[in-house]
Amino acid sequence: MPETRATLDHPAPAVAMAPHSMTSAEVVAAFATDDRDGLSDAEAERRLATHGPNELRETPATSPLALLLDQFRSPVIVVLLVAAVVTALISEPVDTVVILAIVVLNAAIGFAQEYRAEKAMAALQRLTTPRARVVRGGADRVIAATTLVPGDIVRLEAGDVVSADLRLIEVRGLRINEASLTGESEPAEKTSEPLPDVDSSLLAEQRDMAFSGTFVTYGRGVGVVVTTGMKTALGRIAELLQSHPAGQTPLQKRLGALGTRLAGVALAVCAIVFAAGIIRGESPEVMLLTAISLAVAAIPEGLPAVVTVALAIGAHRMAQRQALVRKLPAVETLGSVTVVCTDKTGTLTESRMVAERVWTTSHEYVVEGSGYAPEGRIVPPFADDADLAAVARIAAACNDAALVAPSASGRAWSIVGDPTEAALLAFAEKAGVSAGDLRSHLPRVAEVTFDPARRLMTTVHDTGTGAWVAVKGALESVSAHLAPGQEESLAAAVAAGRDMASDGYRVLALADRDLDSMPDDPGLAETSLRLRGLVGIADPPRAAAPAAVEACRLAGVTPVMITGDHPATARAIAARLGLAGPEARSLTGPELEQLDDEAFAAIVADVRVYARTNPEQKLRIVQALQAGGAIVAMTGDGVNDAPALRRADIGIAMGISGTEVSKEAADMILADDDFSTIVAAIEEGRRIYDNIRRFVRYLLTTNSAEIWVMVLAPFLGLPLPLIAIQILWINLVTDGLPALALGLERAEPDTMARPPRRPTDSILAGGLWQHALWVGLLMAAATLAVQATAIAAGAPWQTMTFTVLALLQLGHALAVRSERRSTFSLGLASNRVLAGVLVGTAVVQIAMAYVPAVARIFDLQPMSPAELALVLAVSPTAFVAVELEKWVGRRLAMRHGRGADAALRA
Repeated sequence: MPETRATLDHPAPAVAMAPHSMTSAEVVAAFATDDRDGLSDAEAERRLATHGPNELRETPATSPLALLLDQFRSPVIVVLLVAAVVTALISEPVDTVVILAIVVLNAAIGFAQEYRAEKAMAALQRLTTPRARVVRGGADRVIAATTLVPGDIVRLEAGDVVSADLRLIEVRGLRINEASLTGESEPAEKTSEPLPDVDSSLLAEQRDMAFSGTFVTYGRGVGVVVTTGMKTALGRIAELLQSHPAGQTPLQKRLGALGTRLAGVALAVCAIVFAAGIIRGESPEVMLLTAISLAVAAIPEGLPAVVTVALAIGAHRMAQRQALVRKLPAVETLGSVTVVCTDKTGTLTESRMVAERVWTTSHEYVVEGSGYAPEGRIVPPFADDADLAAVARIAAACNDAALVAPSASGRAWSIVGDPTEAALLAFAEKAGVSAGDLRSHLPRVAEVTFDPARRLMTTVHDTGTGAWVAVKGALESVSAHLAPGQEESLAAAVAAGRDMASDGYRVLALADRDLDSMPDDPGLAETSLRLRGLVGIADPPRAAAPAAVEACRLAGVTPVMITGDHPATARAIAARLGLAGPEARSLTGPELEQLDDEAFAAIVADVRVYARTNPEQKLRIVQALQAGGAIVAMTGDGVNDAPALRRADIGIAMGISGTEVSKEAADMILADDDFSTIVAAIEEGRRIYDNIRRFVRYLLTTNSAEIWVMVLAPFLGLPLPLIAIQILWINLVTDGLPALALGLERAEPDTMARPPRRPTDSILAGGLWQHALWVGLLMAAATLAVQATAIAAGAPWQTMTFTVLALLQLGHALAVRSERRSTFSLGLASNRVLAGVLVGTAVVQIAMAYVPAVARIFDLQPMSPAELALVLAVSPTAFVAVELEKWVGRRLAMRHGRGADAALRA
């Protein structure tokens, strides 16, 4: 490397060219540094003052007080607060306490969720190493990484975490694991040569750069710091996280819209009932209290609490299935997902290199076995293939990695060293060659380390009578060193290697030779080699991934692969998974960069595989899908996935292989890193949404009944049926408890056989609001009929009206357990909690009239047996009517030729 000196009395100038396109000498000169002595202490301090510390800046967090105040801005809460104030002014403390309790509960739940603010920036901070080895003033020093400045000379060794973005000026077999930034499953082989023709937007192509937050797996290197802090690749990701906050989930949007509508309805009902009462000559104080109570009844203020409980139960069930939910609304969001954008490395694949195919001049073989475990076999048996035995010996000898057996805790086999070399070791063990035995019988005496320029590694071993030379590397590099007379074998190897590469394998050639004596220079031994064979190495798909991809398809969910890996590798893995066929459309990052937003929007729905993407492009893909109406789930495990995880409707991080950044940016974490767990989570999400619709249907219908009862009674010449405290009792107890129990319903059999609901559908879609309207009217009619009959008979009409309305609602809860299936086919045993709640609430409701202390509070009177019999006879009306509605729906579906199952799904 040429020595370059520069004057160090001024800050580093702005660099006109991208550092990766400059020579080492140009970079050193451009940053006004010295490749031997580095910066002086005084110059480093001046640059630190100019450029600032090498750390990631966070945007100010929202204060807890601001979060708390945000909980009181929804129209529903505003109406309830006004109601509380009015009830306090007219001296109704019980009503005031009840309403405020509702408000405080809702606010506490919302605050608790939002207070768990995103910690992605803090996780990014933790990725940076606290110390760095630099050259300053001609001496090697270890300094705080936060004090690195552009122009510093940094030394790298295996095990180091890179502290800033560096332009490498010296490389000795350097390999850096950049999977968290680029998605590449293999450590990147680095060079110090300039790369002027590569795409500046693709970090994976910049092999002469080392990026902050990555770590060195092999070799050594020296680099010049070119960017620090927020200007690094890691810093740009941090800016993406800050500038693209998570949006509202579909459930939050639907419930927000519902709350706004119901607040308007509540105000209208207040005005109508208050005016009607005044016209009838009622006291203004009584009518104001009644109108406010009815407004509270019109708003299902218990809905947020019920939804939260249902989501919490769903989160618990998901945790049992290895899906850990960080944000409760994500439970339901999964049920509406239409597209799953999944990273390849560590998500669909095992995130480990495995030797799967071997070629020799005699045979082709498949290597069976999982991961780095040495257990497995070679198919077919190779007892008569000397070349395969030689390939296994070379794989074990020309190798610096080591396999680590599982610990007592049962963890999988792990490695020390380069993953590709570990894959070769595991293959050798499966072929019956022990690396430990081979290295003891054939000790290594010399080597030529791997160099990206030569693309070869050579080791020389003492045989006792001479030397044995083992070589591995790229086929084109090995072929240049073969002994004459192997032309036919080489041609066959080229064809076999081309086939492996087209299937997404990294292909290594292995060769050897025997010498009568030790060579003076190991480099001179890389001649007259015998080609022994090829090994195809890949990051294989997870065993359960193909079935999970197919399950997504059956559920109407489109899987899309987004990876930083090579296009051929991405397409090959997609084909093996069944994610994309030969005709499926794929797109690379550079191709995507050439498309404007309009052109990309026209094709985004057809693309199944994206390769060589950067973080900004992943974010763009998610946003384009969302703009087209898709509900997008994004899975990932790397730092480069974090912005897209944050922006997606639901971000899903890998619990084992995922970085802390990806986990903090995600809504849900897969504890087992298994893509198939997503399918189970989608099923649970759909079940939760079905249950939310069940109790929304129930709550709106019961609230509708209460409104109709109070609005229609004055127009029918009847007194107000209920007083304020009775309305609040029905709204909180008779409504709330059954609604909670409905959240425990099991998933229906067709849950994963139907397409996702349309993202544009309201929560009231599918006839829900029509159901609430007509069944509410039916219950009101039955209640008012009982009231009129009781008044005519001189019976305790208000007690009977109060009781029959409550029991009608309980019967309705039993009927809405399914939108199409008969309650009798479901059976009570499938939801014992609901059965217990309905029976218990009915008993308490009836008993209230017979307990003097309670009766006085609610202004009730005991009912005679005949009066109670009338109430009980009318109470099943809603249940019978809804069951008839479902029966008619099933018959109509079958009449249109959709069959029994289709009828149940209709």
